[in-house]
Amino acid sequence: MDAREIADDTVTLRPERSQAEFDGYSVWADGERVGSVALRQESRSTWSVRWNVGSGDSALRWALHAVGLAVDHVLGELGAGRVEARIPVERSTDVRAASICGLRREGLLRGPHGEPDRVLMARLATDPPARSRDGFIAILNAGLPTKRVIAQGLWRDQEGRVLLCELTYKQEWDLPGGVVEVGESPAVGLRRELLEELGLDVEVGDLVTVSWLPAWRGWDDACIFLFDLGVADESITSDMTLQPTEIAGVHWCDVATIGEKATAAATEVLASVAAGVASYREAPLAPE
Repeated sequence: MDAREIADDTVTLRPERSQAEFDGYSVWADGERVGSVALRQESRSTWSVRWNVGSGDSALRWALHAVGLAVDHVLGELGAGRVEARIPVERSTDVRAASICGLRREGLLRGPHGEPDRVLMARLATDPPARSRDGFIAILNAGLPTKRVIAQGLWRDQEGRVLLCELTYKQEWDLPGGVVEVGESPAVGLRRELLEELGLDVEVGDLVTVSWLPAWRGWDDACIFLFDLGVADESITSDMTLQPTEIAGVHWCDVATIGEKATAAATEVLASVAAGVASYREAPLAPE
């Protein structure tokens, strides 16, 4: 164990104990012991850090200084390539402190047998400084929420009916389209989905509306971009090659059929479009 004290102008980490594989430090500030920090070598180049500085008004301040000192010590004097922390999700102050100290959110470790879920955060020796432009952007990108985007198409025939897909994985019918991939624009994503699921390469038209879909049946919430696919002859369905794992059939649907078969979100947005209200929508939460 490195018995040297580590300090900045606010806190001091004093070697306190070694328990099992942990190197322990007490955290001192203004002449008082305010918490503890523990370091453990997980592999040849990886160390972990854990800390407890309470939950009072000064907790974030102490955590920022204590964790910052510990991380710099591990990546600097100890020569590690990686330092990581596994923080219970309810400890939002500690998650924030770790982020400010340059640790990026990497994922969620689910807790078994009633144990809390933990946020996995880490910093590499090669990461840009946390307070630099590149470091700041990387930390935000790792921690900001990512929302699913769904792109769908509004296809009508000459009688004004709407094309709906009968799906293999849920009872309700839905508009053609699907989830947009990472780095893919909604319009490009819709064109790809139509090619994959219906076998047609289609030019995507103008954006009709955007809807927000609340969390439902285990799925996280999402934003739905609805694009105009124009008016097609009803015989276009005979040119389609359906993806058998997802599409059981396609149907031209009138208002009554839409109300009977479509998802609640599709029914609501199609009614709004038909009424000439194509502004932003928040889809209703469908019953389980």
